[in-house]
Amino acid sequence: MEQAIKHCEAGIGSWEWASNDRGLEPDVVMACCGDVPTLETLAAVDLMRKHLPELKVRVVNVVNLMKLQPQEEHPHGLPDSEFEVLFTKDKPIVFAFHGYPWLIHRLTYRRPNHGNLHVRGYKEEGTTTTPFDMVVLNELDRFHLVADVIDRVPGLGPTAAYAKQAIRDKLIEHRQYIERHGEDMPEVREWTWGRA
Repeated sequence: MEQAIKHCEAGIGSWEWASNDRGLEPDVVMACCGDVPTLETLAAVDLMRKHLPELKVRVVNVVNLMKLQPQEEHPHGLPDSEFEVLFTKDKPIVFAFHGYPWLIHRLTYRRPNHGNLHVRGYKEEGTTTTPFDMVVLNELDRFHLVADVIDRVPGLGPTAAYAKQAIRDKLIEHRQYIERHGEDMPEVREWTWGRA
C-alpha cells in the first residue's frame, strides 16, 4: 500500500514488479493510464512473457496526465531528462489510454521519442456486448497491444510470427466464445497478475 501511495503522489513511474528490463535498456515501453487500459497492459505483458520471453519490457503507469507535459508547460510536468529515463530516447512506446488517443499525442508532441509513441484508446466503437468485447472493438485489448509490440519492435524475427498467429487465434476464439455464451472467456474474466 505504501508503494501505491508513493506512486500516486509521484503521478507517474515505472512498475519494477511488472517490468523485466532490470537496469537494462528495454526493447519496448508499455505505458498505461486508466483502470481498464492498465489491466489490459498488464495482461499483454503477461502474454509477452509467455510468447516472447526474451523481450525486455518496461511498464510505465501514469496517474497524473500533466506529468506527460514539459515542465515549462505545466507545473506538474516532467523535465525532458526524467521523461527520457522513463520512456527512453529511441525505443517503441505502446500507450494504452482510457480516453481519446490524440490527447496523449497533444501532451507529448514536443517530447523526445514522440515519433516512437503509439497510443491505443477510445475509438467510439461498440454496441451492446460483453465488457471485454467493448475493449476489443476499440482495439485496446491485450491481444491488440501485443500485436502492436510485435509490429513495432525491430528484430523479433521468426519468434514473433508464432506469437502473432497465437494472438489472431485468440481474437477469433474470443469472438466465437461470446457469440456462443454471451459472456467473456473465463481466461479473460478471471485473469489476475502473476497467476500461472
